[in-house]
Order: sequence, then C-alpha cells, then structure tokens
Amino acid sequence: MTTGAQTPGNPARPRRSRLRTFLPLGLAAWLVLEIWLLIVVAGASSGLVVFLVLVAGFVLGSVVIKRAGRRAFRNLSETLQQQQSGVMPAAARPNSEGNGLMMLGGLLLMIPGLVSDAVGLLLLLPPVQKAVSRTAERTFERKLREADLGTLGGAFQQARMHRPDGKVVQGEVIRDDGEVIRDDRGDAAREPRPPLTH
Repeated sequence: MTTGAQTPGNPARPRRSRLRTFLPLGLAAWLVLEIWLLIVVAGASSGLVVFLVLVAGFVLGSVVIKRAGRRAFRNLSETLQQQQSGVMPAAARPNSEGNGLMMLGGLLLMIPGLVSDAVGLLLLLPPVQKAVSRTAERTFERKLREADLGTLGGAFQQARMHRPDGKVVQGEVIRDDGEVIRDDRGDAAREPRPPLTH
C-alpha cells in the first residue's frame, strides 16, 4: 500500500553512537574476564569453592533485592497515604536514597562471576552510592544542557513514523491552538485514513 508520500532517495545514515560501538566489545571483554577469573580461582582452590562463592553471591543478591524492594514499596505506600490525607510528602527521605543502586548491586551479586560480585558489593556501600548518584546526576544535567531541547510542540512536529518497508506514514499534528500542520503530501487531509497493514 502506498501512502502517496515520497520516500527519500538517499537518506543520510545516522552516526553510530559510542555506546552502541563499545558496549558489545565491553560485554565480551567482561565475559572473558569473568570466565578466566573463575578458572583461575578453581585452579588455585577447587571447584567446590567456586560453586559456594557463586551460590553465596546469588543468595546475598536476592536478599538485597528483596530488602530494597520492600523499602521502596514502604516509602511509596507512606507517600500515597500522606497525599491522601492532604499532607505534602517530604521531598527526600534519608532511608530512600540508593534503592535503585542497592537493587543494581543485588542484581550484580546474583550474576555468576567474581568481578560482578565485587562491583555489586561496592554498590552496597553508602559512600559509593552517594558518589555514583552525584556523578550520574551531574552527567545527566550536563547532557541536558548540551542537547538542543526546543519546545515540545517542535519535537512533535519533527517526529515521523516509519514503517518497516521504509515508507513514511501519513499523519498530521494538531497544535494546542487548533492549527492543523500539513502532512507529507502538503494538504490537510480530511478523508478517513486507510488502516495500516503489516
């Protein structure tokens, strides 16, 4: 089914991000390092020691995740109760910081491997959690400042839906003031659109 929209002849290929380039390589290097360390530890002691370390990491990680989840649920229910009673909830509670990092640490403990266990244990320490939170917050703020943000309406005007076959899906955007923005054919189409088929 053609939509009447011209497909671009030679669209510029988007630049691949560094994360998409180096993430698979980093994961492969991490996997090789984990296997090598397990083999070294098994050779230095025994396979039973490695098995016990992996089981202990899994059990400790599940306990940490369960505890952090209960704490997050308790904080959420207290906040909802305060909102229902008309009291403004506190901005931040001292015991609510680091729930996400605790869950991440527990997940890393559950993943088989010695490096992931060491990183997971580090993430359970409050000073490390605060340092990671501050660093992540600063990085996020810097990325927001660097991004060319524009208005939300401008973002909707620039958005296009593409079908898997590369054709542009017809559409129109209606702004808050009621003005209809023209679709790709250049007219404000009023007739009913045919359903999209896969």
